Amino acid sequence: MTTNTIFDQDCQKCDRLANFLCEVKQTYPSYHARPVAPFGDPNAELLIVGLAPGMHGANATGRPFTGDHAGILLYETLYEFGYSNKPTSESLTDGLQLRNCRITNAVKCLPPQNKPMPKEITECNSFLASELATLPERAVIVALGTIAHQAVLKAYGYKISAAKFGHNAFHLLPNGRKLIDSYHCSRYNTQTKRLTKATFADVFRTVGQLLETI
Repeated sequence: MTTNTIFDQDCQKCDRLANFLCEVKQTYPSYHARPVAPFGDPNAELLIVGLAPGMHGANATGRPFTGDHAGILLYETLYEFGYSNKPTSESLTDGLQLRNCRITNAVKCLPPQNKPMPKEITECNSFLASELATLPERAVIVALGTIAHQAVLKAYGYKISAAKFGHNAFHLLPNGRKLIDSYHCSRYNTQTKRLTKATFADVFRTVGQLLETI
């Protein structure tokens, strides 16, 4: 892997994750069960950063936030705000296209219990750093959850204490790029109403204002 690589389909740098994916593939032969590539517009001004693939979602389908509960609200909201041509994401062959938006993860491989270890987040951070470096100067990054927020800071060489996570909080990054935090659109957060359709929409209204699209 070179320093400017934003994704490596064959990456096995984290032994625990590589071994776990092998086990998952044996149990679910039809699953993708490999590192999950970023999805969307390669020249996007909006980058959404999630945590990691879900077992029966991105890990199964090979597309971020696709096939599980976490993607329902995300893709509905992207459609409503004009960032996609469809309100749902079902498979790699469903015809979904993102406009001026790309989705990636802080950790590209499925972790056991959906909980990556700190060293795995660090190991994968070089991919995120390389991806962030490709963004245009006026880009906006939406971090879904605290770990994604911290991963973005780390990718820019900041200390975690440099910016506190908060829903719809705004942070200025190098070269004019901007970071907006959001609670993760997980099943737990949406079912407990920690994150609602309205409060998630607030984040994308902020994004729109920053990008001067609404």
